[in-house]
Amino acid sequence: VGLSVFDRESASFVFHPGPVFAQVLLADEINRASPKTQSALLEAMEERQVSAEGRTHPLPAPFMVAATQNPVEMEGTFPLPESQLDRFLMRLSLGYPGRAAEIEILDSQGAATALSHIRPVVSAAEVLVMSEAVRSVHLADPLKAYLVDIAETSRTHQGLTLGLSPRATLQLARATRSRAAANGRDYATPDDVKSVALPVLAHRVVVRPDAASRGLTAEHAVREILDAVQVPSGR
Repeated sequence: VGLSVFDRESASFVFHPGPVFAQVLLADEINRASPKTQSALLEAMEERQVSAEGRTHPLPAPFMVAATQNPVEMEGTFPLPESQLDRFLMRLSLGYPGRAAEIEILDSQGAATALSHIRPVVSAAEVLVMSEAVRSVHLADPLKAYLVDIAETSRTHQGLTLGLSPRATLQLARATRSRAAANGRDYATPDDVKSVALPVLAHRVVVRPDAASRGLTAEHAVREILDAVQVPSGR
């Protein structure tokens, strides 16, 4: 997050911002960071600010954290606590690239590297405008009730020790609005909710050990919850 360094000329401590003061922060293999380092992101991700030595420093807008972790090699790693996982909007599993993509990777590592040819495709101001547009997407009252019903059903699911938090409901609503806007609509539908539910919700629930031994996964639990909740008809 940064630190204060004593300045001889002013005879005072001056705060020097750390790497978190960026518009896009990439935390590569975040589960290899110590718990102390991980916890430093909690305030930044939720409040868009950093508190250091009794002072609050706002982060630049827009601000986004993208993190990666290797799901296979666990030695020397620190699992992310539920409170931090809950702050990530989505968790996506990339898997292996397709055949054509892997050939393209080989081509990009030839004489000329792809990194040197990358150019910006959008400005920070444009991102803020798009974010405001997404907030204006309409969520009908029955759809809001549908989101809350999903959260409440997760809290009584027999295979889960931890259901969805109110933050999860809010994030699901944001992702639903985003999908509707990406499809050119100013209103959201239940299909938007179902389309984003797995990547938005699966990393927020905790499966009971006995249920996990029977083969239940977080993804299966989310699907069961969606099947159990009645979809609003719009009439």
